[in-house]
Amino acid sequence: MITGAADDDPSGIATYSQTGARFGFSTLWTLWLTYPLMVAMQYVSALIGRVTGEGLAANIRNRYPAAILYGIVALLFIANTINLGADIGAMGEAMTLLVGGKAFVWMIVIALLALVLLVALSFHAYARLLKYLTLSLFAYVGVLFFVDIPWSDVVKSLVIPHIVWSRDYLTAIVAIFGTTISPYLFFWQASHEVEAQIAAQGEKPLKRAPSQAHVQLRRVKLDTLIGMALSNVVAFFIMLTAGAVLHSKGLTDINSAAEAAKALEPIAGKFSSLLFAFGIIGTGMLAIPTLSGSAAYAVAETFNWPKGLDKQFFQASGFYGIVALGTVLGILFNAVSINPMKALYWSAVLNGVIAIPLMVIIMLIASNKSAMGRFRASPLLRTVGWLATLVMTLAFAGMVLTM
Repeated sequence: MITGAADDDPSGIATYSQTGARFGFSTLWTLWLTYPLMVAMQYVSALIGRVTGEGLAANIRNRYPAAILYGIVALLFIANTINLGADIGAMGEAMTLLVGGKAFVWMIVIALLALVLLVALSFHAYARLLKYLTLSLFAYVGVLFFVDIPWSDVVKSLVIPHIVWSRDYLTAIVAIFGTTISPYLFFWQASHEVEAQIAAQGEKPLKRAPSQAHVQLRRVKLDTLIGMALSNVVAFFIMLTAGAVLHSKGLTDINSAAEAAKALEPIAGKFSSLLFAFGIIGTGMLAIPTLSGSAAYAVAETFNWPKGLDKQFFQASGFYGIVALGTVLGILFNAVSINPMKALYWSAVLNGVIAIPLMVIIMLIASNKSAMGRFRASPLLRTVGWLATLVMTLAFAGMVLTM
C-alpha cells in the first residue's frame, strides 16, 4: 500500500492532472494496462527481496558486472533527486494554498521534517506512519463530491478507447506509463520486504525457511494487488477530476500539481481545491522517504554498507547520508530557476533509460533457479513481467520519437 500510494506522488499527480486537463477522459483506458503490469513488476520485486533476503542492488551485485550496477544506481540517484525536487516544490506550493506563507520556506520545513522522521523512527514506527499517510489519497475521491461528472462519457472512454494519433497524445500516454512503472518503486519494494523480514522475530528469507512461504507469499500477493489497485484508482480519480472540471472549461494547460489545485477553486469550489492540495502534501510525505530511501538502499547495497531504517544513524551513516544528500539536493533544486515540467520530463527520460535494462535484469533474476530456488517466478508471472518490459520499451521508444 505504501509503494502504491508513493507512486501517486506530486509529480505523478501533475502528470495525471495534465493529461486529464488536456485530453479529458480519453486517457482513462490506459489504467486497464498499467494495473496488471504494475502488479507483476512490484510482485516480482517483492518476491526477490523476500526469497533471497537481499534487495535488488545486492542481487545485481552478486550476479552481474559492476559496471551495469554502477550505471543503474547512478542514474537512479539522479532521477530520484530530480523527482524529489519537483515533489518538494509542489508540496511547498500546496502549503501556501492551505495556510499561506512562502513556498520555499515550507519546502525546507517539509523536507527536513521528512528527513528527521526517517532517521529518528524505527522501521515499524515509520511503516505505521506511512500507512496512515496513505489515507490522504482519499482526498482525490472526496473531490468528486464537489464535481459534476458525466458518467456515461466516462464509461464510454473506459470501454471504447479513443486514441488520438498526435505527438502530444502519445507523449501523454508515455508519461502515464513512465510515472506509474518507476524504477525507484522496484528498489523500494524489494528492500521494504527485506526490512520487514528482518524486523519480524523468527522470519527468515524463504530460500532458508521454505515452511514460511505459504503465509508470506499469500501476504505479498494480496498486499501487491491492493496497493497497486489503490495507486490506479487514485490516478483514475485525478484524471477524472481534471477532465470533468478543467478540460470541460477549456483549461488545458496545467504545469504542476499545485496549479491543478488552484485551477479547481473558481470552478468546483474552495473546499475541492483545498482537498486536492491536502492530497499533494500527504502523497509528498510518502514520496520523499520512498525516493530518498530507495536510492539509499541501492547505493548501500552496491558498496555493501550497513543499511536499514531500524539502524541508528551512527550504525548506518552512509545509508542515512545518501538519504540526507538526496533530500538536501531536492531542496536546492527549487532554489535555481529550472522549469519544473522540463525537469520532470528529463526525469521520465532517465527513468525510461533505467527501467528497461532493470526490468530485464529483474525478470532474469526472478526466473533464475539458482537465485530463487523453488520460488522462481511462475510461467504466468514471467509472461506478464516480460510483457511489462516490452510495453515500457515501446513507451520509451515512443518518448524518444516524440522528443
